[in-house]
Amino acid sequence: MNSPADAAPATAPVPAPTDQRPGPWRRWHPGRWLAWSAAGLLGLAGLWWALAPRPLAVEVAAVTQGPFEQSLEEDGQLRLKARYSIAAPMAGQLQRPSLQVGDRVEKNQVLAWLTPMASPLIDPRNHSVLRQRVGRDEATQQAASARVAQLQTALAQARLQAQRSAQLAQQYFIAEAALDQALNAESAAEQALEAARAEWRAAQFSLAESQAALGPSSATARPGAPAGLPIHSPIGGHVLKLHLSSAGPVTAGQALIDVGDNTSLEAVIDVLSSDARHIPTGAAVALSLGGRQAALAGRVRRIEPTAFTRVSALGIEEQRVNVVVDLLPASPADAQGLGDGFRVDARIVLSRLEQALRVPSAALVRDGPDWRVWRMHQGRAQAHAVQVQDRNAEFAVIAPGTLQAGDTLVLYPPALREGQRLQRRP
Repeated sequence: MNSPADAAPATAPVPAPTDQRPGPWRRWHPGRWLAWSAAGLLGLAGLWWALAPRPLAVEVAAVTQGPFEQSLEEDGQLRLKARYSIAAPMAGQLQRPSLQVGDRVEKNQVLAWLTPMASPLIDPRNHSVLRQRVGRDEATQQAASARVAQLQTALAQARLQAQRSAQLAQQYFIAEAALDQALNAESAAEQALEAARAEWRAAQFSLAESQAALGPSSATARPGAPAGLPIHSPIGGHVLKLHLSSAGPVTAGQALIDVGDNTSLEAVIDVLSSDARHIPTGAAVALSLGGRQAALAGRVRRIEPTAFTRVSALGIEEQRVNVVVDLLPASPADAQGLGDGFRVDARIVLSRLEQALRVPSAALVRDGPDWRVWRMHQGRAQAHAVQVQDRNAEFAVIAPGTLQAGDTLVLYPPALREGQRLQRRP
């Protein structure tokens, strides 16, 4: 056997011949050129994408065609067209009213009663004076009574003398002149007696007056005297206010009860004097009561010619003018629960256009004395000068020609340049 050492050696594989030229002259495969070219283009594209400016995200709104209103919004309150404040016609004692605020009253219904005032209390000094006055009047009455008795005696004597003179005259013992003198004396005695009786009655009344002044104080009416003075309602309506809810003394002219008809209301809206000049008489008004209740319709009836000063919440003095608004007839459900002094939010329509070219007020930008807007067209910003004819808080009316309905405008535009790329903010 042959030993391993005697075995023939195995033949090694022969490598393929290669290009022995240096690296720069080495032949490149075409696929490698394509791969490196694509990688370079992608890198350049990524670099351009990273450095290129981004489109600016903006809020946009469209130009519309529709109705436009110029309005003025202020707050005010409702008030009665006819409010009656009933006062005491004279001084007296008011009886406790039986009515409450909100009660329904009819025309000529008795609202309250006035009774006489109680006599004032008498202090010791006045009490002594009144007692002396009573004594004086008693003495005067006694003197008058004695005078009456004296004149009654004189009259009886004059009558006897007249009878005797008449008998003697019939027998022709005295002259006719003596008879006339006796008859005149009798007539004079009768008249003197009547005068004395009148003086006695006067003394009696004076004594009664002095005794009444000395009597005890009392507010209770005497038997047979009237119960008091009734106070009637001038209209049918509701009790609005009770100035006095309990019994007590009142003076002449003192307010007692306020009444009015809650179904006859009007609104009073105070506006700035500079705005009042632009409000036409008969302008439509929408009165909102807050909550979910439907707004009430009204018309401007009168703009008061006198202004007043009111301090605003910011501490600024403002000249305000009252605008009186008539409420249009409403359904019972809408008018239910309304009353005097209720707060309302008023929207007064100054002018109205049925078809107007409208742009959002937020899209307007000042350009010196004029206005301009930025339109978004094919993703680019375009500036357009516009002529504003009228505006409110939401829209502005522009003259036709520059823009058309449906154009997209930039809202609250920042500092833009012509042709700048834009995109709609979601």
